[in-house]
Amino acid sequence: MRTTLDLPEDLIKQAMEVTGAKTKSQVIRQALEDQIKKSKRLKLLSFKGKIDLSINLDDIRDRNK
Repeated sequence: MRTTLDLPEDLIKQAMEVTGAKTKSQVIRQALEDQIKKSKRLKLLSFKGKIDLSINLDDIRDRNK
């Protein structure tokens, strides 16, 4: 998909330097992928302490025999 964006050139250059990206498209794609991963992790963290898992690892791993 082609899209026209107005982004600060110094920001793109700095991102390319720190990530090692060779093209502007590559650095933007990487930034989008990283943001998606971060958002998914934060969404999962919102469930911390809210799900009751009554799991006995000894039973699952057949250690009670």
